[in-house]
Amino acid sequence: MSGRVVITIARQYGSGGRTIGEMLAKRLGIHYYDKELLRLASEESGINESLFVNMDEKVKMSHLFKIVKNVYHGQLIPPESEEFVSDDNLFNYQAKVIKQLAEEEACVIIGRCADYVLRDNDHVLSVFVHAPLDYCIEQAAQKLSMPSKDLEKYIIKTDKRRAEYYRYHTGREWTDARNYDLCLDSSKLGMERCVEEIISYIKVRFPDWSS
Repeated sequence: MSGRVVITIARQYGSGGRTIGEMLAKRLGIHYYDKELLRLASEESGINESLFVNMDEKVKMSHLFKIVKNVYHGQLIPPESEEFVSDDNLFNYQAKVIKQLAEEEACVIIGRCADYVLRDNDHVLSVFVHAPLDYCIEQAAQKLSMPSKDLEKYIIKTDKRRAEYYRYHTGREWTDARNYDLCLDSSKLGMERCVEEIISYIKVRFPDWSS
């Protein structure tokens, strides 16, 4: 692969975004980063990985949450501060790792506001994978053993949490198509075709790219 392209994928739960990301990375022969970002952020900061896992793609709710945001600007809180292990600083270190990866290699990065963190990078393609709720329930049922009604509640709750996390750290709406280069309905295309569409977009957007 010539040229360095980083693909960020935001996804609704059950839409298959993670699977699409894995398939895409394998097809392009590049690294795929999801939960591994938490380990890398832990190594970078020296903060216990369990703290990153506990805050992953969620924020602690409070009555102020609807109006309070902490939009990411690239800052880090120093170790001597009482806020060093705060959720905000955990996000800051996670974002630092995402930026470092984007500067070092071509890769696929799943979730964690990566599209926003890398918004000023010319070699980044941001993707949002979505699907109707019925489809997401059907897909989730293949991995989670619970009644359909419980699955529906779980999916809605998970997507609500991701939307709140995104809004808190970016000041933007997670499902707003204007935040992304490409939005794909996996229920209409299927996962294989979603991968093909992303690759086609890369070839148009980055003409010096080749697999």
